[in-house]
Amino acid sequence: MTKKLRSNFDPGTTRWAIRRAQWRALGLSDADMLKPKIAVVNSSSELSICFSHLDEVAALVKDGIREAGGIPFEVRTSAPSDFITGAGRGGRYLMPTRDLLVNDIEVAVEGAVLDGMVCLSSCDKTAPAHMMAAARLNLPSLLVIGGYQACGRLHDEPVDIEDVFESVGELATGGTSIRHIEELCEVAVKSPGVCAGMGTANTMHIMAEAVGMTLPGSAPVAAYGTRMREMAFAAGRRIVGMVAEDLRPRDILTPGAFANAIAVGLAVSGSINMLRHLQAVAEEGGVPVDVYRLIDQLGAVVPLLCAIKPNGPGRIEDLERAGGTLSVMKRLEPILQGDAITVSGRSVRDVLADVRIEADTVVGTMDRPAAPGPSVVILRGTLAPEGAIMKLGSGKKDVFQGPCRVFESQEDALAALGRGEITGGQVIVLRGLGARGGPGVASASWFVAAVNGAHLGEDIAVITDGQLSGLNRGMTVGQVMPEAADGGPIGVVSDGDEVIIDIQARRIDLLVDAVEVERRLSALPSFRSTEKAGWLALYQDLVQPLTKGGVLRPKS
Repeated sequence: MTKKLRSNFDPGTTRWAIRRAQWRALGLSDADMLKPKIAVVNSSSELSICFSHLDEVAALVKDGIREAGGIPFEVRTSAPSDFITGAGRGGRYLMPTRDLLVNDIEVAVEGAVLDGMVCLSSCDKTAPAHMMAAARLNLPSLLVIGGYQACGRLHDEPVDIEDVFESVGELATGGTSIRHIEELCEVAVKSPGVCAGMGTANTMHIMAEAVGMTLPGSAPVAAYGTRMREMAFAAGRRIVGMVAEDLRPRDILTPGAFANAIAVGLAVSGSINMLRHLQAVAEEGGVPVDVYRLIDQLGAVVPLLCAIKPNGPGRIEDLERAGGTLSVMKRLEPILQGDAITVSGRSVRDVLADVRIEADTVVGTMDRPAAPGPSVVILRGTLAPEGAIMKLGSGKKDVFQGPCRVFESQEDALAALGRGEITGGQVIVLRGLGARGGPGVASASWFVAAVNGAHLGEDIAVITDGQLSGLNRGMTVGQVMPEAADGGPIGVVSDGDEVIIDIQARRIDLLVDAVEVERRLSALPSFRSTEKAGWLALYQDLVQPLTKGGVLRPKS
């Protein structure tokens, strides 16, 4: 290593002396003191199966760093798991923990003045947080994908966490029993890793590779397989090379790289949450890109290339066997930005030159896709002037119109479902759950899962400014912008108002006279913070709209 490392302090200074004393006590030699110092950012936790294997992964990364001539320092962060952390406060801690992670990493890596970092990404919020931190700090960085969990079988039928997720709705309508749900729970998760479907976690793993922030071939990957472990070791070796080359995230995270990621996201029908997260990465890195406009632009040319559950019959392991993200990108190669650079130091064009796809695969071609595109659309109209997101798929009506039933919380909506008050033809509005209003984009996903479990998913529409899961399906419109707390029209919808969703026209409109809507908006009281102390109060005070990725910014 010939370059001057920022971590090598001038001898005789106070920070050199006190750090030397600390690190000598940890067993570092004089030679170690001069090597590249790499943070291994580990969100290991015993609270969730998503993270339970990451200590083993961290050890492999550290071995790779040492072999390549660096010194690893493992640092721990918060570990938000949607199905565990979401239990408290109606899921309000989930999105805020993404940004808590970003700041946690900044403190650990910038405070210690390290030279680079490898981030171990697992559940939904970790991969976007790791990319956001990398974009903000702009130090050599890459992500290691923690992988997806193995699932089991019950009565010779495959069972995964999505089946458990939706079973509550079946229970509410008498379609199942507590005993059967307990049986599902026994077999749904059979190994460490994230939910085994095209939910937000696997989507963001794929996005991390598509945007260039993982080693090529990283996602999706089985958490229980040898390939993931090999990638972890290789990542440890590679980060030392990135420090030597001074290859930084903002060299990688270009507008073209984001366009590539959105193209891949459309091709796999990724979770709608990918948009807010990718926009947040762009905001942290100062990248001039609007991912919502990219959906509009690329949706017209990108078909659905693979239909992985919940989008179709395919399973995430089928996509891995077919070559994963690289195979999807190879199919999309004619429309990708080939000059975009990856953490490997190679361009997308050079990486894809080595990719071969078998003829019999779950990944379709541009001429013979799994389904026509687009798989995700932005709807705009009088109910969502700044846009709302809808994932398309089979079974959805081109036009849905119905009377609204308005709820201010997921809990109230679930109670109404349990009482049999939600019936076909209704438009269910869950509001006041956005980034600021929630705060933290409070959950609406449990309600949507219960609706699907109750077999109402195609018979009603659900519209929300709250949090949806990548596993949600049905006639569901999420991330309505502006949210209710920011004066969006969703905040003045009344029971009985009619809403129309026109997919072909990309419209979502409140069928109330414009003068009346304006009267209602003007009568709304100014939003007042609902949180008086703690992390959620700080988040509510600082969070920006989801059009800006929901990042945190100081008040001007």
